Amino acid sequence: MVTTVRRTVLTLPTAPLGAANPLPALGPVRTLHHVDERTRRELPREMARQLGHEPPRTVLPVRLLDGYGRERVPARHDAIVIENPHLRVTVLPGLGGRVHSLHHKPTGRELVYRNPVVQPAAFALNGAWCSGGIEWNIGTTGHTTLTMAPLHAAVVPAPDGGEMVRLWEWERLRDLPFQVDLWLPADSAFLHVGVRVRNPHERAVPLYWWSNTAVEEHPSTRVLAPADDAWHFGYDRTLRRVPVPDYRGEDRTYPRRGANPADYFYEIPAAGRKWIAALDGSGRGLVQTSTDTLRGRKLFLWGSGRGGRRWQSWLTEPGTTGYAEIQAGLARTQLEHLRLAEGAELSWLECYGPLTADSGTVHGDNWPAACAEVESRLAAALPRAAVDAAHRTWLATADRAPVRTLATGSGWGALEQLRSGVELPGTPFDPSTLGAEQAAWHTLLTTGALPASDGEPGPPGPSLVAPHWRDMLETAPADALTEYHLGVAQWHAGDRAQAVRSWERGLVLARSRWPLLRALAFADEEGGHPRRAADRWLESFDDLCRERRERREHRGRGEHADGDGGGDGAWAAVTTALGREAAESLLRTGRPADARAVWDRLPPEVQRRGRFRLLHARLLLAEGKRGAARAVFDEGFEVADLREGSRELETVWAAVTDDEPLPDGYDYRMRPAAADGG
Repeated sequence: MVTTVRRTVLTLPTAPLGAANPLPALGPVRTLHHVDERTRRELPREMARQLGHEPPRTVLPVRLLDGYGRERVPARHDAIVIENPHLRVTVLPGLGGRVHSLHHKPTGRELVYRNPVVQPAAFALNGAWCSGGIEWNIGTTGHTTLTMAPLHAAVVPAPDGGEMVRLWEWERLRDLPFQVDLWLPADSAFLHVGVRVRNPHERAVPLYWWSNTAVEEHPSTRVLAPADDAWHFGYDRTLRRVPVPDYRGEDRTYPRRGANPADYFYEIPAAGRKWIAALDGSGRGLVQTSTDTLRGRKLFLWGSGRGGRRWQSWLTEPGTTGYAEIQAGLARTQLEHLRLAEGAELSWLECYGPLTADSGTVHGDNWPAACAEVESRLAAALPRAAVDAAHRTWLATADRAPVRTLATGSGWGALEQLRSGVELPGTPFDPSTLGAEQAAWHTLLTTGALPASDGEPGPPGPSLVAPHWRDMLETAPADALTEYHLGVAQWHAGDRAQAVRSWERGLVLARSRWPLLRALAFADEEGGHPRRAADRWLESFDDLCRERRERREHRGRGEHADGDGGGDGAWAAVTTALGREAAESLLRTGRPADARAVWDRLPPEVQRRGRFRLLHARLLLAEGKRGAARAVFDEGFEVADLREGSRELETVWAAVTDDEPLPDGYDYRMRPAAADGG
């Protein structure tokens, strides 16, 4: 049997993603993975330098994804299946190109954790993310903004003459095109993955990459990597070097033995082979190895505590096998970024496959012997030299043109390629992929001006913030929309004062005032003027409601005929997002009556969402209605976009109950107050 590639469809219980948040993400990048200056000074020089290498100020130009819920319905997902006599690999191009399943045919074993549902949760840099399989993280520290996005996919001739699946996109946080090539040599039990990132710019760019694999987590599961030390990051936000395998009296290479969620970044010797494995009690499981460029290896565990177990069931389904994550990256830790020089590219090869080792040795007390056993079995199954040779052979095919399209990604790469004229053999960004979101920017590129409004007010389209687009906006004819987008680009670049001036100029010209008022409110909040910010947020929401009302009247419809809580997705999404921001700002500044006025204008279906049930409990507390706030919790709700590490539920619960124990259903604590970070 030769290797084959085919398309299919998977039907999975799925919580719909919802419309993207139309409000530009002006806030700082949210990540738990950062350390203070004192900790930084104690780190090795190279690591400390890479920790501070150009962290992005925002996730712009990407939009936030926060419109999903917890109600799942059967949904069809396009899939690509790569198969040889040993493995059947299922890829979901519409979910960031993740490998959903890695099935070992001779044993019938699933080598990765195959999530039975698609449930978004707020773990990605821009919000929505789902767990399971193998995902490809590029951009900056955290789960990529592409995790729920479609990638381009096509069949390409493989290095051995068979067929290979190429995934590619234009990563927008760093403006870097990348490709992921997946193939199965006909006689191999290892999935081969060639990755290439290219810098088409005349400047160096920070580079981040971590391949993240979810593996089934049983009480007997052990994660092994060839290291005697690791950098431990607990959710007390400290980074410390600790011994492997024993740390604070427990063998932390067994994920279920840790009490709390934690990261372990293994310190693998520079000359050593780079690999990581997750093996069960019988010594069987998955091993991942690579060429040396991908130097880092990590274990993430949820731990055995109540919060970690709650997160497990939240992200998958209650009663399913839990999972841990084994990861591989370009740096020692995920807090670091490399430097990709102007015009340069970086590539490496990863291999994923089954491994069987002697269980007594793997689970014995002799850690060096356990690692040596795994490495010897890996060497027999896939020699290190064979991986290096496969990388060299693949590189000779990396520019081959696709021969059959399997899926289509976004039009942003086509726009950037038209702007720059850069040649990217092997990863075509065809102009036919340009869509509605790129239309205004294509007009700016070709005419020097954004298209004139047709007189119909509405949420502005997405902003672009890269220096070349900012330059074009600065020279374009000034109108309200141009000043709005220019201010967003200036804000992202750190020129906050100029951004405010642009927004203020736009406000004078604007028919639709609420987008500019909201931007100015954000600037006031960041600038230390919360009361003025609250005034502007309220004015912005008032103006939005006025505009929607005029829009309904103009179209001759009834009060809710345009579907305030649905129908027009952009209008519904902006009402929800702006209403939440305004109400939260008013509560922060002690104005519950104004917050109530905002709440009362939200559609009932929005008020019923878990996020807004929590907001209502806070509002009731501010109004002195503690019993009613407690009743909100007693009725039960789920905050679909609860962020990793958030303590909102715990804080509000304590306020309504005089510090009663937090119920299981609301306990998502990554690090309870008495925890030691381990």
